[in-house]
Amino acid sequence: MSEFISIAVYCVLGIVLMLLGTFVVDLVIPCHFPTEIKKKNVAVGCVMAGISIGIGIVIKSAIMTISIEAIEETLFLGVVSTVGYYLVGLVFCVLGYLLLNLINKKYNLNQEIGEGNAAAGIMVAGMFIGLCTIISGVIM
Repeated sequence: MSEFISIAVYCVLGIVLMLLGTFVVDLVIPCHFPTEIKKKNVAVGCVMAGISIGIGIVIKSAIMTISIEAIEETLFLGVVSTVGYYLVGLVFCVLGYLLLNLINKKYNLNQEIGEGNAAAGIMVAGMFIGLCTIISGVIM
């Protein structure tokens, strides 16, 4: 029975952390994601997909590492550890985005995404997924 409780806790935690990740990215990219999605802004959809996939990769790696390394670990410590890895992943995603936006002097990613440039959204989504894949490798 405790295994089912752990599964439920990690599923809820994963959903909450992915939603929080999209919220944080929405703060970093100065366009209102829900409004832009209603306007069918493909770029914002790509960015949201990228951060969700990336955060999912980090959380999966954190949970797998916990189950491999600490068989006797409590559920509470496992959740704390997962949240810690999530925060590291999210911070590096935000830093990666800010650095990418700073390096690209020929265009403003914030503006391009806000205007619905699908290419910009796909580029940022790829960066988020790439960074999170690297972070998950470090975790494991």
